[in-house]
Amino acid sequence: MLEGIVRESIGRKAAKALKRDGYLIANIYGKGLENIHAAFKVNEFIKEVRKKTTLAFDVKVGSQTLNVVVVDYQKDPVTSDLKHVDLKVAQKGVISKYMVPVKITGTAIGLKNKGVLIQSKRRLKVKCKAENLPNFFELDVSKLDVGDALLVRDVVVPEGVTILDADRIAVVGVEKAR
Repeated sequence: MLEGIVRESIGRKAAKALKRDGYLIANIYGKGLENIHAAFKVNEFIKEVRKKTTLAFDVKVGSQTLNVVVVDYQKDPVTSDLKHVDLKVAQKGVISKYMVPVKITGTAIGLKNKGVLIQSKRRLKVKCKAENLPNFFELDVSKLDVGDALLVRDVVVPEGVTILDADRIAVVGVEKAR
C-alpha cells in the first residue's frame, strides 16, 4: 500500500521544498469529502501505479486509508518528471464519473490491406458506483478492414455502468494509408 504525508502548508514555497526532497504533490478529493492535500515519494508512487491490477488502488494518508483513482497528472514538459497528481476517492455506493482506459486486442484485417490503425479515444468517460467500476474496456479489432471503425455504442458495457461520451464517436478505426 502506498503511504503519503498530509501537507500542513499548501503554499508554493512549501511545495517546492517537498519537491526538492523527492515528493510528489497530490490532491485527494471526493463527493462530500473535504479535500486532502498530500505528498507521496515520487518513485514509490510510480511503482505502485505500475503494479496495480485494478483502476482503483489504496493509499494511506495520515491515519486514513482511502481507495483512490488517478484523475489527472501534470508532467514537466522538458524532463517528463511527474509534478502533480489529482486523486479521486472511489466511495462505495456513490455514483461518480471516471475515465476508463480502452485496450485493443487482435490485428486488424485492414493492416494487411495497406491501412493504418488509429485509436482516437484512449479513455472513455463513465458514470457508475465504485464497486461497478470496470478496470478497462476491451475492443477486438480483428474484423476491421480499411474504412471500418468501432464506435462508442459498440463497446460492451457491464451492468450499472453508463458511458457519457456520445455513442456516434469513433473509438478505433482503420484508415487508408496515404
